[in-house]
Amino acid sequence: MVEPGTEQPEDPEQVKERQRQQVNAYIGLLQSEHLDTRWKAAEALGDHGDGTAVEPLIAALNDRFVEVQWIAAKSLGKIGDRRAVEPLIGALKSPSKWVRLGAGWALGKLGDPRAVEPLVTALKDPKSAVRKNAAWALGRLGDERAIVPLGELLQDKDEDVRNTATTALDAFKKGKSTAAR
Repeated sequence: MVEPGTEQPEDPEQVKERQRQQVNAYIGLLQSEHLDTRWKAAEALGDHGDGTAVEPLIAALNDRFVEVQWIAAKSLGKIGDRRAVEPLIGALKSPSKWVRLGAGWALGKLGDPRAVEPLVTALKDPKSAVRKNAAWALGRLGDERAIVPLGELLQDKDEDVRNTATTALDAFKKGKSTAAR
């Protein structure tokens, strides 16, 4: 029995190896026949933040269930690898509002200027939550091409969308967008 407070620190190489094994296990679980297992694996991969998971998560954007697709999109945003930009731009065209939401959020986190025009297009989405996420993402990107379309959003019928557009435009004025940092 080890006395409390006398435990030896774990070897950093062992910690890295255990994390690598966990990531690989979650990648394998993305292929499970069980929906709950796949979306939980996608979520865990985002939490781990390991770039090894990018390609499997990109593939998960095409899972037959929306629950896996939108969590895969969000996890790609958490990981922050720009290999995901083009697939996420494609996901903005999904028939599912949830996938479009996840893709918009992820593109805002990635901060890549390739996403500006597709996000501007998403400002016209029929679903207010998608418009709101797109406005938030454009505020983070800080690209001047978004100023006029965000200004037009100040007339949106949804108050949350208008407030998010206002916040995004304020970020431009204060120079606090991601791109301005």
